[in-house]
Amino acid sequence: MSAPVLKVLAAIPSEDWRRWQGPLQAAFAQAGLRVELAHDLPPAEVDYIIYAPSSGLDDFTPFTRARAVLSLWAGVERIVGNPTLTQPLTRMVDPGLREGMREYVTAHVLRLHLDTDRDVCRRDAAWQPYLPPLARDRHVGILGLGELGQACAQALAGLGFQVSGWSQRPKRLDGVDSLTGADGLQSVLSRADFLVTLLPQTPGTENIVNARTLAMLPKGAVVINPGRGPLIDDTALLAALDAGHLRHAVLDVFRTEPLPADHPYWVHPKVTVTPHVASATRPETASAVLAENVRRAEAGEPLLYLVDRQRGY
Repeated sequence: MSAPVLKVLAAIPSEDWRRWQGPLQAAFAQAGLRVELAHDLPPAEVDYIIYAPSSGLDDFTPFTRARAVLSLWAGVERIVGNPTLTQPLTRMVDPGLREGMREYVTAHVLRLHLDTDRDVCRRDAAWQPYLPPLARDRHVGILGLGELGQACAQALAGLGFQVSGWSQRPKRLDGVDSLTGADGLQSVLSRADFLVTLLPQTPGTENIVNARTLAMLPKGAVVINPGRGPLIDDTALLAALDAGHLRHAVLDVFRTEPLPADHPYWVHPKVTVTPHVASATRPETASAVLAENVRRAEAGEPLLYLVDRQRGY
């Protein structure tokens, strides 16, 4: 007897559907699953939902047969509090996300560690020798040691940086000092020549980078935020930059996206703005994760990256 055909709804914006359709179908076939994958299915017939928060789907009530909602995004703050969502929810963690974030963070830490902007942006023929420091003389603090934070921490430690990380629960990572609690946060901040923010967005992490915590950083520190826009109190960050307490900020995520054209970040000489490109979900790698979770659900196995509704991620 052949396995049943599973009906999988791809709740993905129409402009992205073409990029996802082929890799998803290939991944389901590779996993040995018989799937009807469609951009539009009768809600009562749907077994699984592949979900992009930008799709416009916000009422899960009609999906009475759906056994799981599989998000394409690493962050789930847009959906985790939805009262109509009663199905298990998973977040996206895949090799492409990890690699993209690791490369983005490492690139900007090295760029500002070596001060390459002074040569890249040179406007005259002035010969001004300088001696870059060594990585072993710099400390990187990472707020958030989840999958993405761990990838960045280990890459930077491998380059010789002193690395410490702060998270809700202690982690064991070679070459990384893992800390928790209020004292741990202060310890990470007080040493951080570079502060990388990769925490999930929850009520407890909103504005965690504020006037009080920024003051704990050493003078001349750099803030790099590829995590979530609301982690940062924008007014406090701008004040710390203007006062000379911070050397630079690299910002990839914002409270409002796209970042409004009149926002002061665009023109601030000590701010680098990138358009939410630090790490994106790539169909070629993420599809295998989605197919594996459907396979697991059908086999009665635990889902990967299941969201804890109480914790919010």
